[in-house]
Amino acid sequence: MRLTTKGRFAVTAMLDLALREAGGPVTLAGISERQGISLSYLEQLFGKLRRAQLVDSVRGPGGGYTLAKVSADISVADIIVAVDEPVDATQCGGRENCHDNHRCMTHDLWTNLNTTIFDYLSQVTLAGLIDQQRTKETNVLQDKREAGAHRRACAESVTGAA
Repeated sequence: MRLTTKGRFAVTAMLDLALREAGGPVTLAGISERQGISLSYLEQLFGKLRRAQLVDSVRGPGGGYTLAKVSADISVADIIVAVDEPVDATQCGGRENCHDNHRCMTHDLWTNLNTTIFDYLSQVTLAGLIDQQRTKETNVLQDKREAGAHRRACAESVTGAA
């Protein structure tokens, strides 16, 4: 499968936007800084995402981007298709000419894999990715709190025993 940087960056940027848009429009400069994606590349991606009606742009002071639909209605497949990213495991790009200008014996295998991957990505929504990300962040915070409480308890037992 050839999912290039374009598709990965588009999904990452859309997730960043979805996580932060409750505070108002999100700037591409902010996404660029947080995700380490060049601003000019994000501008190209968001032009395509806007044309696909996945994001809206807000001009002026305090402007930026917002989701054009609720996050539950935007799939990873929608994002990848919007930025012209092919999900294709075939060598021939679906042209059936990979074996001396003829269809190879495994063409159906790779075509079926493409379908399976696309179906899976169609079921993964931004809302689901947001939930996963927030669960991870909550778990990290909880782990830090528990580690701090453990350190304090250990320190108290050491100083109490002395």
